[in-house]
Amino acid sequence: MTRILAIDTSSAWCSVALFLPDTPPLVRHQKVSAGASQLLLPWVEELLSEASIELSALDVIAIGNGPGAFTGVRLGVAAVQGLAIAARLPVIPVASLDAIACQLVQTPAFIASRAQSFVVAVDARMEEVYWANYKNVANQLPQRQGEIHLTPPEGIELSHIKFLAGSAITEFGNRVFASVSHPLASSQLDSTIGVNALGVLACAKEMWGKGLQQDVHLLEPLYIRNKVALTSVERSQQHG
Repeated sequence: MTRILAIDTSSAWCSVALFLPDTPPLVRHQKVSAGASQLLLPWVEELLSEASIELSALDVIAIGNGPGAFTGVRLGVAAVQGLAIAARLPVIPVASLDAIACQLVQTPAFIASRAQSFVVAVDARMEEVYWANYKNVANQLPQRQGEIHLTPPEGIELSHIKFLAGSAITEFGNRVFASVSHPLASSQLDSTIGVNALGVLACAKEMWGKGLQQDVHLLEPLYIRNKVALTSVERSQQHG
């Protein structure tokens, strides 16, 4: 039976979950400003102690490897590299939007919507959003259709989409509905859901079953935005 430690610090939340067979996951999940580095490793120690298990007795460590806040993604990946190397464990990287999708399909509002296709879209700062299209499959985790995109909010493609979730809804309002003639109904929206270690854990369970764990030395952050700063000339051009 699989024993998984799941970690995510890619957003404004520090999140850790520990899964052992036949028991509910142990979870720590708290919104932080710049304090994730102070909470992460103590939380890992707390959960392992609470479960009376050593780190080396786990099967794998799952990590939300982005996209997300640059510093947070680097923190989580570096921490997992240290833990996995010390305990000689493999790792499972989980994209942040995939983790959100895994949690979303379990929510009462999404289940009631009976949506078969949906989009997760989160604020990427700099007037842009990370977004991806998903297909809901019965008795399986949602399947991402294509890559994670980085566009202005108007670039989100919602044609034939029956549900939209993520922080981009609150941040950009009706701008996210530019691709359709009418906004989705409130029953087809979830603006509050965010990345959580439980979502990372849900993805990791299925990925472990498919043998998708990897050597820790192959672990890298997932960066969708390759350039995070503009020169003065580029800024001038951008503003006309």
